[in-house]
Amino acid sequence: MSVSFEIKSAQLPLVALHLRSSDMGVVAADVIQKFGSSGESPDFFDHDALVIDFSHLDANTPVFDLVPLLKVLRSCSLVPVAVRGASAEAMAAALAVGLVEAPPEVYRHRPASEDEKPVPVQQTVREVVHEVVREVAGPGTMVVDKPLRSGQKIYARGCDLVVLAMVNQGAEVAADGNIHVYAPLRGKAMAGARGNTKARIFSLCLEPELVSIAGVYRTSENAFDPAVHGKAAQVRLSNDGLDKLIIEALSS
Repeated sequence: MSVSFEIKSAQLPLVALHLRSSDMGVVAADVIQKFGSSGESPDFFDHDALVIDFSHLDANTPVFDLVPLLKVLRSCSLVPVAVRGASAEAMAAALAVGLVEAPPEVYRHRPASEDEKPVPVQQTVREVVHEVVREVAGPGTMVVDKPLRSGQKIYARGCDLVVLAMVNQGAEVAADGNIHVYAPLRGKAMAGARGNTKARIFSLCLEPELVSIAGVYRTSENAFDPAVHGKAAQVRLSNDGLDKLIIEALSS
C-alpha cells in the first residue's frame, strides 16, 4: 500500500525573543519602535518563526497575558510558535494560547567531576561520522558592488555580506553573519541579525548612523572615538558575556 506522507524530525532556523522585562506593555512598545511599520527596521523580518524565551526573567515573575505581545509580534512579520525557559504556570498559559514548549538552548557542558562517569558515546560518534563524511560547501556570501542610496535595504539571510561601494546615510545593510564594507559605511549596519554573537562588522571608513551585533546596538548620537571614526575599524561584542560593543581600529 502506498504511503501518502511521512513525518520526520526537522531542524529549522528560529529567531528567539529573549524577554528582559515582565512588563509586556514595555516589551511590545520597544518591539514596535524597532520593527513596526513605522519603526527603525519595518521590513527586517519575513514571517520568521519565533521562540519566546523566558529564561532571563526571575523565576518568581507573575504569569502575564501573552496575547497582546503575540499580536504585536505578528504585526512585525514574526510568527510566534514556541516558548522556552518558562515556569510551569507560565508554560501552561503559553500552551493555552496555542504555543508549544521548545527545548532549552544547548550550552557548553562544564567539565565532568571525578564522581561523574563519562557517557560511552565514542562508538556512536564514529558511526555517524562514517555515514555523513562528504564535501560540504562553505556558507554563502552576498556581494553588493554598487553604492547603496538612502532608503535602500540589503539583508544577507543566512550568510555574510560584502559591500564593495559606499553605504550612504539612510541606507541599511544587515546579515546573519559578518558584514564587510570596503568603502565608507555611513548608514546602518546590523550583523548577527539572528543572534550570532560572534558576528562582526568591518569597514575601511567607519562613519555609521548605527551599528549592531546580535541586537546590541550603538547610534551616532553617542559620538564614536576619533581613533575609529572615519578610520578602518571593526565592531564586535565583548567576550565577557556583558553584551557590550567593542569598536576598535584595524591594524595596518
